[in-house]
Amino acid sequence: MKPQIFVGLDVSKQKLDVAVRPQGRHFVTNNNDQGIKQLVKRLVALKPQLIVLEASGGYEFLVTAALAEAQLPVAMVNPQAVRKFAGATGKLAKTDKIDAQVLAHFAEALKPEPRSLPGQDQQLLKAALQRRLQVVKMIGQEKNRLEKTFIPALKQDIQAHLTWLQQRLEQLDRDLNDQIRSSPLWRDHDRLLQSIPGVGPIVARAVMAQLPEAGTLPGKQAAALVGVAPYNRDSGRFRGKRMIRGGRSHLRHMLYMAAVVASRFNPVIRPFYQRLLAAGKSKKLALTACMRKLVLIINAMLKNNQPWNQFLTQVP
Repeated sequence: MKPQIFVGLDVSKQKLDVAVRPQGRHFVTNNNDQGIKQLVKRLVALKPQLIVLEASGGYEFLVTAALAEAQLPVAMVNPQAVRKFAGATGKLAKTDKIDAQVLAHFAEALKPEPRSLPGQDQQLLKAALQRRLQVVKMIGQEKNRLEKTFIPALKQDIQAHLTWLQQRLEQLDRDLNDQIRSSPLWRDHDRLLQSIPGVGPIVARAVMAQLPEAGTLPGKQAAALVGVAPYNRDSGRFRGKRMIRGGRSHLRHMLYMAAVVASRFNPVIRPFYQRLLAAGKSKKLALTACMRKLVLIINAMLKNNQPWNQFLTQVP
């Protein structure tokens, strides 16, 4: 039998370092269209059991889209987990070549479950949402500066920038709407998500962009991906409070705002929230539980392709 092949892929701005286990091979290619085409061709020929890479601040955009198109088995892993693994195996030095080797060893030793990578359209939607968030943040910053500035010339300059930012925000919203309308699947998901009381267009887009797995996984796994699944903190006789950790922070922030609205107006979330408060739970903990319930509802609705009214008839 041929040995199983595991690949570690370290992504940087200019190049891609690739380590192959158990052969111990290493090669480098450019992080551009031509280099990625060559990489995919070599990886397809290798028929790896698993390819592991980390998120690299956007530099992985092109290569992940190409790997997704080639339908190669890929796992995107948490960089912190990889660094802890490197330390546990005595790899204290850090270079691109060593990082690729550590990723390959991580793949071979732990075999993280491969997940379907977002395609180029999915990544473009996610990038557009991130840009929208940046513009909203800049608008808030400029409004704060405007309140604290009393020099007329500076106020005029800040106001002009605010006007431009508002126009950019409106254009980004139009572009996002166009992206969603261009895909029958996204249009359908957007309709289903916005039928949930408490979920508006911004939250719906965040779910589509940052939780593409919704509807394809068990509810508990979807909650863990978002970072709203509680984990035990017990040791010996000590029983600590269960806490959430990890997950996709931007999506969790969006869902928190949705849970605040749903705790007041959603006919399923509102009584659930009130029961938790009546049981002595803090508002923060109750809202976190509402976020988790909201993720479970979203996952079930997308899985069964049900709008809110149909889903509501099945709630006991």
